[in-house]
Amino acid sequence: MVRRVLLIGGTGVFGARLARHLAGWDEIELFVSSRNTQKARRFAKELTGSGSKIVKGVDLDRGNSLQARLEEIKPFAVVDCSGPFQAASYETARAVIKAGAHLIDLADARDYLAGFADSLNEVACQHSVTALTGASSTPTLSSCVVAHLTKNWQRVDTIDICITPGGKSEVGRAVIEAILSYAGKAVPVWRAGHLDQITGWTKGQSVDIPNLGRRRVAPVETFDAEYLGPKYNVRGRVAFSAGLESNIEQWGLEAMATLRERGLFPDPQALIPLLLKARMLTRLSTSDKGAMLVEIRGLDPKGTFTQARWSLLAKNDHGPYIPILPAAAALRKLLGGAAPVGARLADQALSLSDILEQMVHYSIKTEAKICQESVSIFETQLGTETFQDLPDALRDFHGQTGDPVWSGTAQIEGGKWVLPKLLSRFFGFPATGVNIPVTVQVDRSIEEDGLPRERWTRNFDGTILTSALTRARDGVFTEKFALFTFDVPVSAGSGTVKMPVSGFCLGRLRLPRVLAPRSNTVEYQDTEGRFCFDVRLTLPLVGLLAHYKGWLMPTGQHLPTLSDTSTVARVDIAEVLPNPAT
Repeated sequence: MVRRVLLIGGTGVFGARLARHLAGWDEIELFVSSRNTQKARRFAKELTGSGSKIVKGVDLDRGNSLQARLEEIKPFAVVDCSGPFQAASYETARAVIKAGAHLIDLADARDYLAGFADSLNEVACQHSVTALTGASSTPTLSSCVVAHLTKNWQRVDTIDICITPGGKSEVGRAVIEAILSYAGKAVPVWRAGHLDQITGWTKGQSVDIPNLGRRRVAPVETFDAEYLGPKYNVRGRVAFSAGLESNIEQWGLEAMATLRERGLFPDPQALIPLLLKARMLTRLSTSDKGAMLVEIRGLDPKGTFTQARWSLLAKNDHGPYIPILPAAAALRKLLGGAAPVGARLADQALSLSDILEQMVHYSIKTEAKICQESVSIFETQLGTETFQDLPDALRDFHGQTGDPVWSGTAQIEGGKWVLPKLLSRFFGFPATGVNIPVTVQVDRSIEEDGLPRERWTRNFDGTILTSALTRARDGVFTEKFALFTFDVPVSAGSGTVKMPVSGFCLGRLRLPRVLAPRSNTVEYQDTEGRFCFDVRLTLPLVGLLAHYKGWLMPTGQHLPTLSDTSTVARVDIAEVLPNPAT
């Protein structure tokens, strides 16, 4: 049976690609729509000329007699490729459902996605149709990857997702509008086990993407944080970032967002025509390669610390097809009668393999890499026997399967005169106070060289200190804090862990040891079984910089260290997911 499929926005950037993808499907009669009748017909003629079947171009304005137009066309399914969805209502979706047609859309706007099921499920069930939203790179592809990688996991600690398209790819006005709508504005992030906010397109960082290299990315607005965080009870972080290959575009957008955050830049929407013209120059130095990276950490079904990384590399400017492939997979489900009636997010009707099947005709390669580590860097440094002799709270905090987020209170004392106060402010130390809420998130990871690493994020009631610990040699850590790297010998005895500073570098420049800060750092367990810390930092000739002490307890439900984890060997498995398009 041949069924009629209508693409709303079928001549746009994403709609046109989906039309080309679907044009060869024999089981559908394809209609592409545009508000401009001649534009729709020209494009339909182009598609018909490149294949053996007829594609029809029709005029359709969703803001003008949409219900009547749908009843004329009588589609089996409608795919809404128009946008942006940031300010869209559900009127188009409701009209499609009332016309008795199944609905798929490519929405990625968080508010639209969040209210979709509640607003439309009842009417979809009344008309016995399926309505699927978010059938794009986010949240459907990203969610399907997470579901695939974390099947039967005991715990998910962090989920980090990033997308970086090739710079030569065509970008439409709707995409620019969506990006600028939240640049410099608050966007959701799942942090320390709860929904929080970060400013969109600020605080960028470089990431190493397999088979591509380093690209700079920054936080963007998606639904993933508030959707995946609760769904997987993520203990630590869910973050979604994106990056532009052109450094001029990326740094310019980050600068614009930072100025807008501080109230120094007006609404940038007026710049859209100029930005579209500027891309004609900025894209000259870019490539046709784009990528997506999903990295997850937590405990696998056996309780072993696991780092799962899934990556996608698109060549030959095929990256822009990725956002339409989940919609194509969803349409395939509808044609096969396998999608349940009602309104829901598209990932709830699809699997990762469903989407990968749509990639076979493109230069898109995916791969997954799983690494596991049973012994923490602290247990490695101290030795298993010494580590096992530590009090429970210290062993739990520093164990490889320990809870990643701990919370409590702290008491903070700062320097007493001008110079230490200025230095304390420069390094971002928290202000003096008592009973200050504190949260510490420990992100454990396994580096490309196979060595474990820990990143500590200390949040003192909004003042955040971050450092990264790696093993330099037996008995000594390196702790990187901003531009400085400190040598930290670690020792344990009498129920305590001590971590003084023995030397330091500024960048790669080794500085005289006599100038090194003095760190009197002691960790212990109190009579209530809590993890306690006492950190006193001083500088030669300056005196006290900061003295903070307090206690912590696991924020989430504590999972005890499994008795057999010390016998689990580290593994490093590279797996290419089923995808013949290489």
